[in-house]
Amino acid sequence: MRPGDDLWRLETAFWTSGRDSARATTAAGAIVIYPYPLGILQGNDIWAHLPADTGWRLIEMADRSVTRQGPVAVLAYRVRAQKDATPIHAALCASTWLNDAGRWLRLSHQQTPVV
Repeated sequence: MRPGDDLWRLETAFWTSGRDSARATTAAGAIVIYPYPLGILQGNDIWAHLPADTGWRLIEMADRSVTRQGPVAVLAYRVRAQKDATPIHAALCASTWLNDAGRWLRLSHQQTPVV
C-alpha cells in the first residue's frame, strides 16, 4: 500500500457514497467551498445542500498529490466527474484531512471549476 492510499479511498467515497458517508468522515465545523452558486458552506449547512445520493457515477482523479505534516494531510487533484445525463464536471480540488486518534476526518474541501 502506498502512502495516502487510505486517504484517496476516503476522498473517492466523498464523491460517490452519498451524504451519510461523507458526513461520517467530515469533522464538525468543516468548511466546503463549492463552485457558485453554492459557495462557502460550513458545518451543518454542508449537509443541507448535499443530496442523500450524490449521483456521481464517473470519477476520474488525475494529477494527484498529497502532503503530510504530522496529523494533517492535504490532497490535491484534478477531477472529472459525471452524473447521469449531465455534462462532465471538471475541477481542481483540494481536501484537508486530520488524523484524529487514528481516524481520518475531512477539515475542508474546495473545488475550482476547470472551463
